[in-house]
Amino acid sequence: MRPDVENAWVTGIDNIFDIHFVPIVLPPGQVVGLRYTRFIAMSGSLTAETPVNRLLAIFPGSFDPLTNGHLDLIARSSRLVNRLIVAILSNSQKQPLFPVPERIAMIRESISEFSNVDVESFDGLLVNFAARHNANVILRGIRAISDYEIELQMALMNRRLRPDTETLFLMASEEYSFLSSRMIKEVFALGGDVSAFVPPAVFERLRGRSGENR
Repeated sequence: MRPDVENAWVTGIDNIFDIHFVPIVLPPGQVVGLRYTRFIAMSGSLTAETPVNRLLAIFPGSFDPLTNGHLDLIARSSRLVNRLIVAILSNSQKQPLFPVPERIAMIRESISEFSNVDVESFDGLLVNFAARHNANVILRGIRAISDYEIELQMALMNRRLRPDTETLFLMASEEYSFLSSRMIKEVFALGGDVSAFVPPAVFERLRGRSGENR
């Protein structure tokens, strides 16, 4: 089934994390078919007055580097919302592989086909960044149950800090469910080929870093 939900409104979520939709009737009586999305959970609820195609979502992370798993989530999410902002966390306490401006450039190259996706950086609280952009959704990817336990705590805290912003959890595709930026860096540092796991723009810069370190 297609993961997009255009022409449908979210009306509720049952106890097994299925999202339900109502059909929209178009004149002269044409009904758009019901569709199902692969969201597995939501920390709050959207009302029937909130059309899916008016959602502004933020996809936060370090993206150091961007992986094909990230890119898959971006592609699928871009079909669910009106606008998606990939938000790179700038953390001065960590020593990143790539500086923030280079990560922004790599992501922009990798998402050029998605007209409704932007990339920005932020520091401080994510909910404050969401408030500045009037975002009503924070998007997070879930690879395993262990991810969900951590993400649930953050989602509930964000909900307390800014109730206007919901958190949506999107399941990782099976072929990317094992990928992480940390794993990519470790495998590459040990001489492994990671070309199948990252976008071309990222792989070229990784190879450049490898040459610099020789």
